[in-house]
Amino acid sequence: MSAVRRVAGLALLGAMTACAQPPRADLIAVGRVWTGDAAVPWAQAVVVGNGAITAVGDSADLLRLAGPGTEVLRGAMVVPGFMDDHTHFFQGGFQLGWVDLRETPTPEEFVRRIAAHARTLPAGEWILGGDWDHEYWIAAGTPLPDRRWIDSVTPEHPVMVTRYDSHMVLANSLALRLAGVDRRTAEVPGGEIVRRAGGEPTGVMRDAAMGLVERAVPRPTAEQLDSALARGMAHAASRGVTAVSHVSATWDEVAAFRRARAREAMTLRASIYVQLADWRNAAETLRVAGPGDAWLRVAGVKGMVDGSLGSTTAWFFRPYDDAPGTTGLTVTPVDSIRAWVAAADSAGLQVVVHAIGDRANAVLLDLFDSVATAHGVRDRRFRVEHAQHLRPEEIARFGRLGVLPSMQPYHAIDDGRWAWKRIGPERIRTTYAFRSLLDGGAGLMFGSDWTVAPIDPLLGVYAAVTRRTLDGKHPEGWVPEEKITVEEALRAYTAANAFGMFLDGVAGRLRPGLQGDLVVLDRDLTAIPAETLGDARVLATVAGGRVVYRR
Repeated sequence: MSAVRRVAGLALLGAMTACAQPPRADLIAVGRVWTGDAAVPWAQAVVVGNGAITAVGDSADLLRLAGPGTEVLRGAMVVPGFMDDHTHFFQGGFQLGWVDLRETPTPEEFVRRIAAHARTLPAGEWILGGDWDHEYWIAAGTPLPDRRWIDSVTPEHPVMVTRYDSHMVLANSLALRLAGVDRRTAEVPGGEIVRRAGGEPTGVMRDAAMGLVERAVPRPTAEQLDSALARGMAHAASRGVTAVSHVSATWDEVAAFRRARAREAMTLRASIYVQLADWRNAAETLRVAGPGDAWLRVAGVKGMVDGSLGSTTAWFFRPYDDAPGTTGLTVTPVDSIRAWVAAADSAGLQVVVHAIGDRANAVLLDLFDSVATAHGVRDRRFRVEHAQHLRPEEIARFGRLGVLPSMQPYHAIDDGRWAWKRIGPERIRTTYAFRSLLDGGAGLMFGSDWTVAPIDPLLGVYAAVTRRTLDGKHPEGWVPEEKITVEEALRAYTAANAFGMFLDGVAGRLRPGLQGDLVVLDRDLTAIPAETLGDARVLATVAGGRVVYRR
């Protein structure tokens, strides 16, 4: 241990032991500790008592605080609890029990999985979930799925399975009948019903059109929501996640979180963002009940400007290279977003908005700037969710305006398999611009967009540091100049997320006085080859001083 680090550790310990009572030590985590705290960035042990961090420093010194009831966790590395800044948490919890179509290599396998899942369900029950990706099949000449594929294997089950980016669904004929969708159904602004030459729906719906079928799906019961939440929290804990942003939440989901909080069953902290269009109810909740506590906050509202790159609905200034007839679309009219953002900001709500294409990001930054200028200085922490495809002029504006890019690094190594054909080599150069955003002073935040990508921060660190695409075709990295370091990626998953979720006074660093949220890892991420970062494993997850997962 260096002299500087030992002095810093002893100073922290000394400050704590100068009190009448020594620091309480319910738990001590030992390993190479990355604190995320610039004042004392590295240590050897962390002590937690009464749910909070009581000391950080030298392991030999801090282990002396252990008593008969102290639990000692040991690993190669200890980091602050991971935070995921963008999840659809209940969808994730449900997906753990729904049909899994991720990485189906052929249409035949797609059909086989749905047929096998149908055999496990009683007649009449909806088949949901999916996370399919038609990019796996395009090389074989099959661009999109079709309800004809699955009608014969699901005659008694309505089906609505979602593309992994949540911007397209496939419904079978039974689901379309229940939803009242046929060739006479009008198009929906902000969406598309994919049709055959005669106008008959193929079963594929894009963006706002998905709601035509979604409205026919029965609302989950309170018991089903509680079970999905419990499954999701257990899964997240196994990946080291101790806090999430749950975006696009329904009030039924808010109620499920509140039930878990009342039972003291929360194993992670949740910042909840309901739909931007529902800002009035969110504002009234804030006025009557306050934002919440350190475990559960109704934090604000979440809107959407455009769709996704994979669905060719992300909004760009120029047409898609492989679909020259479109520049994408606006999921929500810009005038509506402008009015709702202004109203929500006036009500004191945090506003986070989805924008993927370069035009969507430019329009949203203009909007955020105009609202902040009109309403005056306030600690608002505007966030752009995804911020994937940016022009150089927008990259510079994030830091200047203090707008937070809330990004998902796993998307980069997934989209990197095929994004070039959508937007070409020029626009690719400033896509998933992690390095450029940091260099421009932006407060880069990271998450998963679960279930669009796995809720696994270690995979996210691997993606941000290596930018190696999932198909193995970019071993030196896709757009390698946008790589960042391990510590920068860790900060985006911890301290930066804590700031963006208004939890910076609660968690995000390993510092005395903050909550005891930490993760013990089986290897030191700063000492292993970058290409092996994705092989790291969580040995234990601690939230509020309680071990919520151990391997």
